[in-house]
Amino acid sequence: MVREMVRARRGFEPIGEMPRTQADLSRLFGLRFYPRPEFPMMNLWTGPNGAVLAAQVPGVSPEELEITIRGDAVTLRGSRPPEVSEESTVVQRQERMHGAFERTVVLPFRMDADRASAKFDRGVITLNLPRPESDKPRRIQVVRS
Repeated sequence: MVREMVRARRGFEPIGEMPRTQADLSRLFGLRFYPRPEFPMMNLWTGPNGAVLAAQVPGVSPEELEITIRGDAVTLRGSRPPEVSEESTVVQRQERMHGAFERTVVLPFRMDADRASAKFDRGVITLNLPRPESDKPRRIQVVRS
């Protein structure tokens, strides 16, 4: 019921309804549908000094990655080459995606792009996204009058 109330407040969102509709149809026809996970999978930690974002990008070299920061959004773009197999083989299961990808994460604050850094280690890219000094929360002391 809470879900229905939240949806009613936002209005009708056709794209937002698609996963639910797809799940209903799968249940109706006895199909098993497993939604494709977003790629790359990410973890995000935030604190008063900024954020750290770690993304798994197996099979992608650091040179194939493009990272852009604009205000409070960080975008990770790249491409993962397809796995080559012999012509005589038949694919039985293919769960790993290939091709171009792009993922944008919006943080609850702006980032200082000049001080941001990225490290790549064993298929994981870790971004250090510092907050600008002007955006950091400051404590204001209250004095008696």
